[in-house]
Parts: sequence; C-alpha cells; structure tokens
Amino acid sequence: MNSSSFTVNRPIHSHSFNLSRNPKNVKTKLLFSPHHFLEQSRHEKQCFRNVSSTVLLRRGDSAELRMVRAMVSSDDKQFDYLSEEPAAPNFGEFITSERVKVVAMLALALALCNADRVVMSVAIVPLSLSHGWSRSFSGIVQSSFLWGYMISPIAGGTLVDYYGGKVVMAGGVALWSLATFFTPWAAETSLWALLAVRATLGIAEGVALPSMNNMVARWFPQTERARAVGIAMAGFTSGNAIGLMLSPILMSQAGVYGPFVIFGLSGLLWVLVWLSATTSTPDQHPQISKYELEYILNKKQKPLQVENKPKTKKVIPPFRRLLSKMPTWSIIVANAMHSWGFFVILSWMPIYFNSVFHVDLRQASWFSAVPWSVMALTGYFGGLGSDMLIQSGISVTLTRKIMQSIGFIGPGIALIGLTTAKSPSIASAWLTLAVGLKSFSHSGFLVNLQEIAPQYTGVLHGIANTAGTFAAIIGTVGAGFFVELVGSFRGFLLLTSLLYFISALFYIIFSTGERVNFDETAS
Repeated sequence: MNSSSFTVNRPIHSHSFNLSRNPKNVKTKLLFSPHHFLEQSRHEKQCFRNVSSTVLLRRGDSAELRMVRAMVSSDDKQFDYLSEEPAAPNFGEFITSERVKVVAMLALALALCNADRVVMSVAIVPLSLSHGWSRSFSGIVQSSFLWGYMISPIAGGTLVDYYGGKVVMAGGVALWSLATFFTPWAAETSLWALLAVRATLGIAEGVALPSMNNMVARWFPQTERARAVGIAMAGFTSGNAIGLMLSPILMSQAGVYGPFVIFGLSGLLWVLVWLSATTSTPDQHPQISKYELEYILNKKQKPLQVENKPKTKKVIPPFRRLLSKMPTWSIIVANAMHSWGFFVILSWMPIYFNSVFHVDLRQASWFSAVPWSVMALTGYFGGLGSDMLIQSGISVTLTRKIMQSIGFIGPGIALIGLTTAKSPSIASAWLTLAVGLKSFSHSGFLVNLQEIAPQYTGVLHGIANTAGTFAAIIGTVGAGFFVELVGSFRGFLLLTSLLYFISALFYIIFSTGERVNFDETAS
C-alpha cells in the first residue's frame, strides 16, 4: 500500500494528516473512524511515525478543532491512540454537574467544621465572666481545640490516602458533631472534661481538609481544581461567619449552650446525606452522565489519577523523602503562616472589638463575621482567576506563586492598616481586606499539595496541617500573653504582618507547580 494515502470504508470524521515519512511533506486527505482505524489497520502501522492530525469534530451546531495525536511504532509493540476529548463545559454545565454537587457537600461539611469551632470564640466571653478566667487562661481554653487538631492530621491524611476521602470525612464529621453536642455537658461537669471534649473536636476536624483535597483530586481535572477548592473553602470560611453571627442570637434564645446542640445535630444529619448521596470516585456514581465522566477522565493528567480500590501496600508513608524536598517545606511554611493568621483573627477578633472599641458581644461578633463572608466570595473568584491563568498558558508554578503572594502580602499590608483604625467600622474594613486577600492562598499552597505529590496528598496535607496547628497554638496562646504584657493588640498585629512578608518570600523562592519525585531518595 502507498504510505501517503489510504481509505477505510466507514467515513465518520474528516482528517488531514501530515506524514513525517513523506519526503515531500505531502498533505493527504483521509476518511476513517479512529476506532475503526484501531481495529483494522494493525498490519499497516509500519507506514506511520509520529502522525499528527487536525480533526474536525461536531458537537451540536458548533464545530471545534481538536488536535489528536497518534503514536505508532514500526515493531508492532506499541500503538497508542488518544481519542478526541470532550469539549470544556460551559458555566451552566459546570454548576449543575455531579462533581459540583460533591464539592458543595464538602463546602457544607467545612462550614459545619468552622461553625463548631468558632462557637467557643463567642461563648468564651460569658464563660470567662461566669468562671472568672483571665485573658491568658481564656486563650488556653480556646487553644485546647488545637491540641487535638495537632495530633490527627498526619494520621488522618494517611488514612485518607489509604481509604479515600469519603469514608474518612464521614467519620470525622460524625465525631466532631458528637463532641460539639456534648460540650454543654462537659462544661458543667469540670474544666478538664471541657478541655478533653474540645481536644476531641480538634482530633476529628483534623481530617477535614485532607479529605476535601482527596475528593477534589478524584473528582476534578487540574484545570478546575482551584475553582473546586475555592468552592469548598468558601464553605469553610462561611462557617466562621455563620458561627459568629448565629451564636449570639441562639445564645440569647436558648442559653449559652444552644449553638453547640444545634450545630452538633446538623453535623449528624449531614453524615446521613453524605453517605447516601456521594461516591468515592466519579466512575462509581450511578447518576453521572457519560459526557461528564469522559471529560473528568480525559482531562486528568496520568500522574494524578487515583486508583479506585484501596491500596494493598503498607500504609506508612516515606516521611524522610517527603521532608527532604524544599517544595514540601514551602507548603509547610505557607500552611503554618496561614494557620497563624487564621486562628489569631478567628479567636481574638471578637475580644479585640469588645476591648479596643468597647462594643457589645453581638456587635463584636458581627464586625468579626463580615470579613469571613467576604472571604467566601473572594476565595471562589481567586480560584476562578487561577484556573483562567493556567488555561491561558501561564505555568502552574508561576500561577501558584502569584496567588500565594496576593494571599500573604495583601493581608500583611492590611493588618498594618488595622493598627491605625480609630473606629470599629474602619477596623472591620481593614480586617475584611486582610481576610479577603488571605483567601487567595487557597489557590496557592492548598492546591499545590495535589500537584507536587498526588500520591501523598493526604499525608503531606497532614504534615503541613500539624505544622500549621503548632503555629496556631503559639499564635493563639501567645496573643493572650502578649496583650497582658504589653497591654495592646497593636504590637502583635505588626508581628503577624512581618511574618506574612517573610513567609511569602520563602514560598516564592522554593515552591513549584510540577510533580516532585518522592519515590527516590534525595541525593
């Protein structure tokens, strides 16, 4: 047969091939079905090498060009054909897809996660008055949550990598909801019981973010992951606003322990819906469309594919190799700083507005809640902008560094402005700017976890979370002692601002958006 042209009898698509073996670089028109070509032309493979084709596909009334590459070997040992990939979904298709329903459930779980933890930030004021706790001891009570939160992320992340995010997330939500529900009983029993229940809450919530990252990696292609994380983290930050705004109202109607009971029962209801309505991977979902499933699988990079079955190899991850790479440390430092700023603002801002501007508890909670509401919106748009940068051709590495720079340098500047505020409204505006820009970190280091170590996302997230929790404990407890010694929040806010700038520089220098080989020992 002539190496420059042939015809197959069942024309489906029109292809124009540029044959590299043709000395005259002759373009030849072919009519054939790609799948038919696979079945009927094995004996003709010797005629082709590195064939590139431009394929004219039709979807509805619109025509779209797709580049399809066929690699053929002449020794009859390899024949790979990547078929045409589905067109990218429009906004309507994206927002109604099954994968968005999954991330919406994740967002709701993370909202409950933060609502359960932030209740104590409001309840600590009446509890401190009734029990006679000092400012520094109030910080210890609030930090008891972090004691447990520091223990679980590594173990939880390892379980996530082994069993998948669906099962681990369900167990975590069930446990932290029970801990929240029984907080009133613990508080009336003894101080140690209260500290133990709050630590249990931290242990359970330590698996939330690794589980979220695992589910996003399974359900979303790389070009949509920043958006997906943005949606999930919008729920996370909305939980702060929900907890801060509803807690004073519920306390006024049902007593100081009312929010704990209501949020605890809500979490148990979520677990029932999650287990019945979601699956670990898209190919297991009974209602997913063929088009959406093909789009997810075709858009996934091969190194990032996740096995559907539990792994049979040993669970212990290669901690030494993970910690031997600087990109790992860039994420650890970023997460530590993110957690420092997050928990300092979350735990101390109601007290800050109450003590500095002398507003009552309900007003202080509302001033503190507004920034978290804005963060929920800016986090999604930050993710959308990140995905658009990557789709426009900007490298993943540069995109992550841009997002992280905004997420750290922006809050650093805003906190300096906060120290100059003379009224609660101006202070809330600066705080809103700081928290809103902080959300860009979700499209920086938080997505970066999936990119540098897809096979160890859970445990790497756990390591980073443990470092972040340690930093949060230092920040939360340290803020109380700092204010008692100095008598002002201003100096601590300036220190936090400086740490933001240093952490941004470290991430810019050492981070990467490429996959890092953790399976070889570092030289």
